[in-house]
Formats: sequence, C-alpha cells, structure tokens
Amino acid sequence: MNTDRPPDTVRSYLDALQRALKGASPGLISDALTDAEEHLRGELASNPERSEAEVLASVVETYGTPAEIAEEYKSMETTINGPFPKSDMVPERHNGFFGVIGDPTAYGALMYMLLSLATGIFYFVWTVCGISMTAGFSILIIGIPFALLFVGSVRVLSHVEGRIVESLLGVRMPRRLPASTTSDENLLTRIKDALLDIRTWSSMFYLVLMLPLGVVYFTTAVVGIALTFSLIGGSIYSLVTGHSRIQISDVPWLDHLFHTAPGLVLAIVIGIFLLFVILHLAKGVGWLHGRIAELLLVRL
Repeated sequence: MNTDRPPDTVRSYLDALQRALKGASPGLISDALTDAEEHLRGELASNPERSEAEVLASVVETYGTPAEIAEEYKSMETTINGPFPKSDMVPERHNGFFGVIGDPTAYGALMYMLLSLATGIFYFVWTVCGISMTAGFSILIIGIPFALLFVGSVRVLSHVEGRIVESLLGVRMPRRLPASTTSDENLLTRIKDALLDIRTWSSMFYLVLMLPLGVVYFTTAVVGIALTFSLIGGSIYSLVTGHSRIQISDVPWLDHLFHTAPGLVLAIVIGIFLLFVILHLAKGVGWLHGRIAELLLVRL
C-alpha cells in the first residue's frame, strides 16, 4: 500500500494520523484524533457543495498533513508540564528505596487510593442503576432517549475519572471528550453506534470495577498509614512519657521488648521502614491502575 498518497477521506486522514503518532501515549493520540476529526467534519459541513476528496485536499494545505500534525502534537506534549515530572526528568534520588520519600507520584497515588472508595461507590451505583433503568425503560417510548443520556453520562464520568487519574497518578489521559456522532443521525443510529462502540462497554466495566478496586486500595492505604504512624507516634509518646502504649499480649517477650527504650526505638525504626514500604506500594498501585485506565477508558 502506498502510504505517501494524500488522504482523500476523513477516515483515511485519521488512520494516517494515528500511524504517525505510533509510540505516543494513548491519551495524546485520542486528543489528536478528536481534534482532527472535529476540524475535518466541520470543514465538510461548511462546504457541502464540494466532494470529500476536494475538501480534504484543501484542508491538508491549511491544517497540515497527518505527519505534520503528529509532530506538532509531540512537540506540544514535551513543552507542557504535567502534574508530575516526566520519567527522564526525575532525579536519581527518587529511584532508590529511600528516594521515594521525595517522589510526588507516590503521594499522588496514595491520595488516589484514599479517594478510590468514594469514587468507586458512586461509579458503581450510577452504572448499575443506569443499566437497570435503561433495561426497564426499553419497553417505553422514553427508553431510547434515556439510553442515549445514560451512555452520554458514562462517557462524561469516564472523562472525569481520566482527569483524576492524570492529576493524581501522572498518566496522560484524554483531555477532550470523544467526538460525538454527527447531528444528522437519527436516534436509532446513535443507539446502534453507542452499542457497537467497545469503549462504551469497557468504560462501564471500568466504572463497576472501581468498587472492588476502591475497597482494596482504600483498605490498604488506611491500614498502612495507621500502622505506620501508630508505631512512630506511639513509640515517641512512650519514650517521652515513660509509659508504653504498645500492647502485644499474645507474645510476652515481644510485649516486654516494646516496654523498654531499645524496643521503642526499634518500633520507630520499623514504623519509618513501613512508611517507605507504603509509599513504594502506592507508587506500584498507581502505575498498575494507570495501565488499567489506559486500557479501558482511552478511546482510539
């Protein structure tokens, strides 16, 4: 296939742009495709007397070729500072075990873990209720518009979640909502397009999945933080007051150890070590969840 042939349809232009952006983050590719499609559809709508090939030929001259647009987006991405420094800009001290204390991505991921239970409950309730009501209304005349509204709300929630993921986890997510269907399509066509769009279903799956993930993330973060600061704070308080608050009645010798000054110092050291472990765990959870969000929420 001759890849040097200028695109003569919107679809071929978008395919060429996606090939030119190969290797870029899915979020960047999604935004570039959305912007390009919106611009091209607008040009077609404003020139109804011209053929699609003629409009595309003039657009390429003014808007740019797919390769040129791809380079512009890549250049723009490198100049825009995201919520976290890019991987090649992270200082070496953040790469070691103790360097995580200065890594902002670890704290962002920990914050995400703490928020995930609340967002997970909301997403789950909204999605399950929406699916149930859509199925119930399907036999009524309001079933079709309600289904459209529900699918639209899922896309909006997915976009909002993407912004949260990018803000707290540092994973590049789409900053634009996917291009909507053209206005001349009827309701049945829009419903069909929504049902055939794999991202509709993957987004719903993500929103439902967030409840069990949120329970795991929130529980892990709360237990880890509570255990860490209980050991550190309780031991410091005991050293200052001379009264140990650490009770391990099932292991007498260990209980006795933590009623001595060396044992309390050891508890502080263990607590500090656990702090680094929790930050590394949060960073790992953030990386893993970022991949899940990219897989299920980014629409290409």
